[in-house]
This record gives sequence, C-alpha cells and structure tokens, in this order.
Amino acid sequence: MSGPVFISPLEILQILNPFNSVGGVGMQSQNGLIVEAIRLPRVLLAALIGLLLAVCGAVLQGLFRNPLADPTLIGISAGASVGASLAIVLGASSLAVPLGLPLTSLGAFGGGLISSLLVYKLATSSRGTSVSTMLLAGIAISAMAGAINSLFSFFADNEMLRRLSLWQMGNLDNASWEKVGICLFVAIILLIYLPRESKALNAILLGESEARHLGVDVERMKRRLIILTAMGVGVSVAAVGTIIFLGLIIPHMVRLLIGPDHRYLLPASALAGATLLILADTLARVIVAPAEIPAGVVTSILGAPFFVSLLRQQRKHL
Repeated sequence: MSGPVFISPLEILQILNPFNSVGGVGMQSQNGLIVEAIRLPRVLLAALIGLLLAVCGAVLQGLFRNPLADPTLIGISAGASVGASLAIVLGASSLAVPLGLPLTSLGAFGGGLISSLLVYKLATSSRGTSVSTMLLAGIAISAMAGAINSLFSFFADNEMLRRLSLWQMGNLDNASWEKVGICLFVAIILLIYLPRESKALNAILLGESEARHLGVDVERMKRRLIILTAMGVGVSVAAVGTIIFLGLIIPHMVRLLIGPDHRYLLPASALAGATLLILADTLARVIVAPAEIPAGVVTSILGAPFFVSLLRQQRKHL
C-alpha cells in the first residue's frame, strides 16, 4: 500500500489474484503495473535479504560463541562490497555468466568468501579460534576494504560513482524479479542446509573440545558454514548493497526471547529478519515522501544504539 500512490488492500488483492485479469486503462492498469513490477518484487526482495542476513548472523554468532559476531563486524560484508564494486567499476555489473547470475553477484560472493576465509585463518590456531583475533581481523579487513572502495570511487565516472554511492548505503529501489529469483535460490539452499547444522551449533556452544567429544567435526563444520554464510551475505550485498547491523540485531533479540537453541533460533531469526527489513524499507519510503531514504541508513540508525547497549551489557559481565 505504501508509496507516492496509495493502493487499497482490496485493490491489491484483486491485482494479485491470478484468476482476475487487471486490464483496462487508466488508474486500474497503472496500479496493477505499480504493484506487480515495482512494489511486490521490492517487498519480496526485502524479505529475502532480511532473511539471509539474519540467518547468517545467527550462524556466525553460534559458530564463534559471541553475540558480537556479525557479517559486517568480521569483514564478510566489506569483502563482498569490494568484489561487487570491482564488477561495477569494470562495467561487468550487467553481464551474466552461463549460470544466469550477474557478475556483480559472483564478485560479491568471491569477495565475501575470500575475506571470511582470511579472517578464519588469522583467528584460528592449534588451540582453536580466537574471537578477539577474529574481531580485530574483521576490523582490519573492513578498513582495507573501505580504502579500496574509496580508490574505486576516485577512478569511477559520474554514473559509476552514483551507483557505488547508492549501493554502498544499501538501497532496494532497484528491486527486480531477477534479483528476487537469485536471492530466493540462495535462501532455499541456506534454509534447507543450515537447520541440519543446528545440533552441531548447539554442541559448539559448550566449547570446541566438548563438541569434538560429542562427535562433531568442528573444523569441517566451520568451513562449510563459513562458505554458506559468505554465499548468503555476498548475494545480499550484490543485490541491494550493504545493510548494516541487521545480522547483529535480529539473532540477539530472538535469542533473548526464545533461547539459544538453534533448532528454533534459525527459523525464528529468518522470519524476524524478513519482517524487520520490510518495515525498515517501508519507513524509508514514507518518512520523507516522495523522496526515499536508503534502507541501510534506517537499519544503521536502529542498529547503532542497540550495538552500544550490547557492548555495555558485555562490559557488565566482565
């Protein structure tokens, strides 16, 4: 319903009814085009991006046993942004490979995978994975990625610079059915596979040595989950840009409500992440209508105070 043109719920149901042809002329056909070509793919894309980021955040927080673990904080989003920015600057964002994926998506996935593997290698030793080292490595990679993105912006022309700027703020205004299809494909993979790792993630909450005694191959599980989260975050960044703090806020809030059991945490985080990003994007579209605020700006405004309060809680437990 929300937007410069108000469309009633009844008319939306009539437009979306597959047995009802919305033909004709005038406002009826115009509203049908608005809903089917602009608003519906945007809402679905927001739901899928929120789902992917929230589930990936929940997995990373469980994997590293730390509520501060987040695709943004440990450098996955930064690496993905470099890969996607490189594709935009090289003019490959509109090209596709035989799989049908745009090269921007593949560049974001590759950048996210490389940065996540680098963080994992830096934080892992024979004694296990150091969370503090992981966060510091993520900060270093994010700083390097920011410098590289600034370099890309310096050499980009006006059109590329505008696309880079809007994309780095996290914007859903370029939603399309192609992006919905790509994100839906990745979301199905994650929603099928990640719940199978729920018991292993529950075991690793007790500690890596305890998880090994319970029969979990910790190192192989880490590699699998890092690849899957890099895929989810990489595709999300390529589709809409960088959405800050969503992967941090949602899993922590859901964990406070229903507990740390990943059998319930992962699907609940997926639902909550989809809901929050839909609401954030709706707010971004109507708060200064007819102009639009990037959805990533709204999530940053919501997420920064929450992150500060989370740090204060962590400090009290020290």
